[in-house]
Amino acid sequence: MERIEKSVEVACPVRTVYNQWTQFEEFPRFMAGVKEVKQLDDTHVHWHAEIWGKDKEWDAEITEQVPDQVIAWRSVSGAPNAGTVRFEPVSHDRTRVRLMMEYEPQGTVEKTGDAIGVFSARVQNTVEDFKKFIEERAAETGAWRGEVHGGQKTPQPEGGPRGGKPGGGGRTIR
Repeated sequence: MERIEKSVEVACPVRTVYNQWTQFEEFPRFMAGVKEVKQLDDTHVHWHAEIWGKDKEWDAEITEQVPDQVIAWRSVSGAPNAGTVRFEPVSHDRTRVRLMMEYEPQGTVEKTGDAIGVFSARVQNTVEDFKKFIEERAAETGAWRGEVHGGQKTPQPEGGPRGGKPGGGGRTIR
């Protein structure tokens, strides 16, 4: 598996940045090539993207998620891939986002593109486009404040926040 790490500093508080990243269905708004992301449940996401000129679909499982700290995933179908995004407060209104991705290039075109750094550049563009997206909005489009450990959602305390609104505790699932 190939591994790529990129980071960007965002001029927003860590809570806002993290909350936006939990809104997977919004990813096509800032991720080039991503056509659609469907939240299946709290720990599973279906992806549809164009990669190297080919339509691809896969499912991913969220394996770890801790509010304002980390989200990790791995594919459970399609081309093997996995990743982690870490959120580090730099100050009360600045956050460093560190994205690490691993993937298995499929076929000659992907292996050649990987060799010349095309995928690395795409990942860099993704973090920069996310930065632009959230800084222009200055607010998240929704939030999910639950936790996932070992691929299992951790139950929220009774009376805990719910709903797909900023600061809420649930993902918007359609």
